[in-house]
Amino acid sequence: MEHDVAWKKYDEADLESLDQLAAEYIGFISDNKTERECAVAAIAQAEEHGYKSLDEAVREGRALHPGDKVWAQASGKALILAHVGTAPLVEGFNILGAHIDSPRLDLKQNPLAEANGLAYLDTHYYGGIKNYQWVTLPLALHGVIAKIDGSVVDVQVGEDAGDPVFCVTDLLVHLANKQMEKKATEVIEAENLDILIGNRPLVVEKEPDVGEGQDDDRPAFEKLAEKEPVKAFALKLLAEKYDIAEEDFLSAEIEAVPAGRARDLGFDRSMVIGYGQDDRVCAYTSLAAQLAVEQPQKTALCVLVDKEEIGSVGATGMASQFFENTVAELMELAGEGGSLPLRRALAASSMLSSDVSAGFDPAYAAAFEAKNSAYLGRGLVFNKYTGSRGKSGSNDASAEYMARIRRIMGDAGVSFQTAELGKVDVGGGGTIAYIPAKYGMEVIDSGVAVLSMHAPWEVTSKADIYEAFKGYEAFLKNA
Repeated sequence: MEHDVAWKKYDEADLESLDQLAAEYIGFISDNKTERECAVAAIAQAEEHGYKSLDEAVREGRALHPGDKVWAQASGKALILAHVGTAPLVEGFNILGAHIDSPRLDLKQNPLAEANGLAYLDTHYYGGIKNYQWVTLPLALHGVIAKIDGSVVDVQVGEDAGDPVFCVTDLLVHLANKQMEKKATEVIEAENLDILIGNRPLVVEKEPDVGEGQDDDRPAFEKLAEKEPVKAFALKLLAEKYDIAEEDFLSAEIEAVPAGRARDLGFDRSMVIGYGQDDRVCAYTSLAAQLAVEQPQKTALCVLVDKEEIGSVGATGMASQFFENTVAELMELAGEGGSLPLRRALAASSMLSSDVSAGFDPAYAAAFEAKNSAYLGRGLVFNKYTGSRGKSGSNDASAEYMARIRRIMGDAGVSFQTAELGKVDVGGGGTIAYIPAKYGMEVIDSGVAVLSMHAPWEVTSKADIYEAFKGYEAFLKNA
């Protein structure tokens, strides 16, 4: 069974809408490369569309009614948008769930080091990466530094045209005979993913005379200059730009990500190449669909979570109580509070676990089973199951739910396809789907096909982005 290419059905109006959505998407993923940045940007867009803080509604004891729109966030890294429908909440929700974290290099808590006249930042990779893809690549630093006085400093270096960038170095090919004999997993070891940040030493004209019993009140970086002058110069610049000291890295979250904006790909500009499309391509289209819905029958939820790439753990991952607690607050303010109504509402809900799928790549055809693969340009992808080996870690949606999804997409004219994650036993992967499924709700994985998934630069089709938006909107209206 082969699905037709979505591009063939578009008229001029469709192409105009597609191009506008793609341009807005490119802007979003270019400007927001961390989960914190995505959450802030999503809240700003939601408030422009009339969403209010759920926390404020709770504090004020303000009742929720059909048509009300609220947002809730967890630690600035996860977000839920709710548009209250006309039906009682106990009848369930229509939910879009995606994740806004992506593979990257995180700075360690004690990252600064100097060796042989070069200064480095030590990293610990986050999520599944191929280490060798992250060398000799211009990198930017994004994140926050929390100081002990309670202030939080935002950090972003490497994106503006006048900014410096950073990189992980590699061994020159002339001396790499032994390196190139290693397995791909060993060519670049994780502990060697150190980011080069400087080469200029701090020159201190004269060390002051400090008498016995007197304190040396010079800045810490000046004291360091004699032993580690390049590291000292980097600390001097950080002190001047951000008013931070080396010990402030102990309470920092700094992510090294590919520098530069996402771009159109191909002579025909039919594709997008950019960082973090897993899973921000689904997060953005889910957000756009949520904001586009005018008055749903069932309450519409858009759930954008963190930590999926490392197992959906922690206070901001899907496995936390953030989702359940937020739904409980919604039901309380809607006059339907209580443990049993909450359980009934969750069990009666329907969800699309909006996550990307592996696009068929002819260059690596041996890893795929062609008739059960996702193809760029053929529309929204549904994965009845993911997992690995014998569907381990998979939700495995029911046949009845899959039939309902087919009807919704067909009625809305959405191009869609079905797929598995490569050949059986070639590898595997998972999503958040199995976690909300524990409530008894119907859940299926759906998303956009991606080439070079988890690489620093990933590729998607604009047609699939457009069909994902249309499919998600149809689901919120009609599931």
